[in-house]
Amino acid sequence: MHVLVTGAAGMIGKKLVGRLVKDAALNGKSIDRLTLTDVAAATAPAGSSCKVEAAISDLSAPGEAAKVVALRPDVIFHLAGVVSGEAETDFEKGYRVNLDGTRELFQAIRKTGDGYRPKLVFTSSIAVFGAPFPDMIPDDYHLTPLTSYGTQKAIGEILLADHSRRGFLDGVGLRLPTICVRPGKPNKAASGFFSGIIREPLAGETAVLPVAETVRHTHASPRSAVGFLIHAAGLTRDQLGPRINLSMPGVSCTVAEQLAALKRVAGEKVASRIRRETDPLVERIVAGWPERFEARRAQALGFRAETSFEEIIRIHIEDELQGRIAA
Repeated sequence: MHVLVTGAAGMIGKKLVGRLVKDAALNGKSIDRLTLTDVAAATAPAGSSCKVEAAISDLSAPGEAAKVVALRPDVIFHLAGVVSGEAETDFEKGYRVNLDGTRELFQAIRKTGDGYRPKLVFTSSIAVFGAPFPDMIPDDYHLTPLTSYGTQKAIGEILLADHSRRGFLDGVGLRLPTICVRPGKPNKAASGFFSGIIREPLAGETAVLPVAETVRHTHASPRSAVGFLIHAAGLTRDQLGPRINLSMPGVSCTVAEQLAALKRVAGEKVASRIRRETDPLVERIVAGWPERFEARRAQALGFRAETSFEEIIRIHIEDELQGRIAA
């Protein structure tokens, strides 16, 4: 089996590649070839039993998507994209990368012809929904994004559904909750502070909280995000039915509940390393995001996430900090 990962140099991309290399198989079939693309250099962990090829590539540039699709991968994980805050502040870049890059990829697949129909897992976002919301977002809730990022992802979902309907590809779209706790340095995602207020204090550093503690949001760990992607690649069209874009499960909690969980896991001293500093742009973006999801279809299809924010924190400590918390 040949697997292509776009956006392979990103956080989720790296973790997905690590999982694919470790498992050396997908959907019960051995992976003999792994292709990685991103605008930055992507690498696979040492010891891979399959052939790994990496290329620096911008899918929105003319001809770039056609180059990777010409390799005819059996499964494509399409993770490449510009994050929410950057898509909002740089309108042209957001549409070029998130929309044009996605459309170029789909077009390249369609034009390949000869019966080529890869499985394609598309990472969408809960930002496709916009306020006002019901208390719980049902699976059939309408798409009314209130940000450029959400709009780009919503269009991607529609394109995915249409290309799947026409038989050009076999797609499934995953509306990811905020992935927390993200390792590494902060990025330009508006949701980045949700990770920062946990990650930095655990590492002995001060974090900035730009919104009120009453803000409620839904989270899942990077470990769960990779699990979502792997599980999605094994779903059949018969299992999915006509609605191929799914809201993923997660833990819904307020910022205050996040901080309380941090205090229970790591203690008062760690939890005190947070400075309140309001950011109107982040407040505006986050206010337009949903808070809770039923995710009944996803759960019925076997998708699983954490059941508490404490569990999410402990996963970060285990996976990224080798079990150690900074004093």
